[in-house]
Amino acid sequence: MPVKENRRATHLVHPAAALALASALAVATAAPASAAAPDFAFELPAGTACTFPLRVEGTGDKRIMKQFTDQNGNVVRLLAAGKGFDLTFTNLSSGESTTLPSNGSVQLTTINADGTQTVQNTGHNVVILFPTDVPAGPSTTLYTGQLVYTVDASGVFTVVSSSGPTTDICALLGP
Repeated sequence: MPVKENRRATHLVHPAAALALASALAVATAAPASAAAPDFAFELPAGTACTFPLRVEGTGDKRIMKQFTDQNGNVVRLLAAGKGFDLTFTNLSSGESTTLPSNGSVQLTTINADGTQTVQNTGHNVVILFPTDVPAGPSTTLYTGQLVYTVDASGVFTVVSSSGPTTDICALLGP
């Protein structure tokens, strides 16, 4: 799967609209890796999500998703709520990994008239920022609380605001 598709899957852990690893996670209570086959898995090269190559696996999505349309049938909003995927992050250079269980989140994505998206997240959400995003990655961050970002027509994420604690997943997995 090309990186752009991987990013969609990564950010799709919220609905397909926002594309941000919207998995509910608890950093303090990392769980052992599940024996079940993951629902999705992808690898990102060094310099994309972390300074090292990163593998992300997700298992057990339990979100409810709803689309809202205008009078012409065009999708104008997407809502996803519930427990997302349990996520396992692996540093492919060192083999170090951590699994974070889903704690729940709500994501409201507004499809703007100009083709951009505005995404509002609450709860536990992981966002992977690439070097082309704002702020520039590579970074993989767990946001707990509220997060607002936009996605332009070319897939560039811009973080608008956040409140609450953040956890640097890359730092958890080492250099």
